[in-house]
Amino acid sequence: MSKLIQIMLLAALAMICAEPQWAYADEAPEALAAAAIEWRDLRPEQHALLRRFEADWAQLPPARQQALARGTERWLAMSDSERAAARERFKAWNELPADRRERVRERWEKYRDMTPEQRAAVRRNFKRFRELPPARREELRRRWQQATPQERREMLERLRRLQELRDRRQLQRDR
Repeated sequence: MSKLIQIMLLAALAMICAEPQWAYADEAPEALAAAAIEWRDLRPEQHALLRRFEADWAQLPPARQQALARGTERWLAMSDSERAAARERFKAWNELPADRRERVRERWEKYRDMTPEQRAAVRRNFKRFRELPPARREELRRRWQQATPQERREMLERLRRLQELRDRRQLQRDR
């Protein structure tokens, strides 16, 4: 399995299992310049969701306030089924061992640090992977898990070359 597929799978796992990233956005560089939000400026629906933060709201870093406010906006915009799915992902996340959560966070950060083109390639490869029959996906997972580090590097290199070939062919078709 290629590095792209591995990264894609890891990114998908991070997106499926990760804690809501809005809760930790104060760690993101773009969040450093965030302006503080006054509690009174939040809508009543946001107050209801954030009530456990009310007493300490003014002491929260502005970036965390911004992230929490954005998170509540997203939550409020979700349908009931989307909220149920989010609750299930959060439950699954909380059931992961701490070391596994840390690995997922690290992989999410790697994904987040990719260029838009790299992320698009990961999403394309993940889509292709998802479209494979379940038995084939399981076989690829098994082969990857059993591979040595050198074999994994070789798999990733083959995938990179294959992706370059696909990209060149697509460019030729687009001309």
